[in-house]
This record gives sequence, structure tokens and C-alpha cells, in this order.
Amino acid sequence: MKREILLTNDDSYKAHGINLIAQILRKFGNVLMIAPSTPQSAKSMALTMDSPIYLTKYDEFEPEEGKGRLECYHLDGTPADCSKMIINQTIERHIQPDLFVAGVNHGSNASAGCLYSGTLGACKEGCLVGIPSIGLSLSSKEGEVQDFSSVEKYASPIIEQLFQNPPVLNTFLNVNFPNIPADQVKGIHFSHQGNGRWEREFVESSNVKGKKLYWMVGQFVNYEEKAATRDADHLLLEDGYVTITPLKIDSTNYAEKERLSKLWKL
Repeated sequence: MKREILLTNDDSYKAHGINLIAQILRKFGNVLMIAPSTPQSAKSMALTMDSPIYLTKYDEFEPEEGKGRLECYHLDGTPADCSKMIINQTIERHIQPDLFVAGVNHGSNASAGCLYSGTLGACKEGCLVGIPSIGLSLSSKEGEVQDFSSVEKYASPIIEQLFQNPPVLNTFLNVNFPNIPADQVKGIHFSHQGNGRWEREFVESSNVKGKKLYWMVGQFVNYEEKAATRDADHLLLEDGYVTITPLKIDSTNYAEKERLSKLWKL
């Protein structure tokens, strides 16, 4: 029996990353893809609440030797909208999903990037309903030529391992690929969410009428000590490794809960 795989992203259905991984995933089973109609980066888990959204089927690939079916739709909503729609479709079709995939994102989702990511926001929706879920990203920067060869080489073995040993309930995987040729990748490394953030995030400008406006740009600042913290995801990416960071839906700091409950006089 073929596996049933759900696929979305935040770069839109036209993006190279999602179309590349869709064909890779067909080797593992049938793929149902619902992606945003337009780019939706940094939307996290935002939802469309007060207006209708439209689902459009635009392509279908029939099963062939060694490949499952691929059904392709786009939705004029956010990545999380797409996730909810694709999960709703499985319920209506009486399909039991085996895997939820988001990506491949055009840009890194390491360090604090995972907090804003539409890719990982979509991934969380799959995790919330108990589907083994994984977000995939290519760590390219704006203006760089994107090299997806590391995805082509390493995505399949990572997904195969996920099927054999899925993450525990309420945990999903954040996988980032370095933007370098596959033959330069040093290996695959489990990592933690790196400590960093963006500073000087806006640049001031004005429109043709002289009205002040701002563009979000941002400068990423690393707060990890490289010598002391070798498994921070963004540092490993810089060193040429594919990174796998297990992330949790439950973000409670349990140790701090216990500490503060003893100290606060409430």
C-alpha cells in the first residue's frame, strides 16, 4: 500500500522548491499538494478569518512505475490556511496521511527564523493533528544563486529515516540545507535552534510625494559562541552541514514555571 503524503509551502505553488520536492516525494507514495497562490513568507500560523478563500486544481500526475500520484492545487490564502485545507481534504476523502511536508523554502529557517516562518507555521498544523511533519528549507540569501543539489541528494534519505523513526507526538522537524553544491556538503547534523535575531530592521525612505515610509531589511546578529556551541543550526549551516532541529508544539519552559511559582508571592 502506497503512503499518503501531504505537501505545502509558503513561496507559492510556482516555486521551484515545492515542485522539486513533490517529484522526490512521489517515490515514497501519493502526494496531495495545496500551496498558496502567491508568496506568503513570514506568515507563521496566520489564518484568513474574514473573507472566503478559493481552491483551484491546476495539475495532476498519474501513478507510474516507482512513483505515486501527484494532485496539485493552489489556494489564495496563507500557508496555515493551506495546511488546514489539505487536512480537511484528507478527512473528506477518508485518507490517513503518513507524512506532512512543508517546503522546500527558498531561504533559511534556522535560528530565530523558525519563529516567523510560514513554512514551519504550516508544518505545525500537520503536527497538531498527529501527522509526522517536517519542514524543509534551502539556506539561500536574497540575490544568491540557489543550488538545490543538496536537497536532491539528502532529502530522500532524511525522509526515509523519518518514516522508519518518526518524531514523538507534538514534535516536528526543521531541516535546513546549505546553499552549496551537494559534493561540498560535509554531512547531516542534528542541531538546536540557534541564538540570534535581526537588528536595525527598517530603513527609512519616502515616496514620490515626500511621505515617509519604511522598508524591512534587517541585519542578522549571531548570539552563539561558536567555540562553545557547535550544534547551533545556523552555525552548522555556515560550516556546510545539513541541519535537523526537532521542535516542539509545547513551548512551555517547565523549569522556569517551577522556579517562578516558588518565588512570586501571588
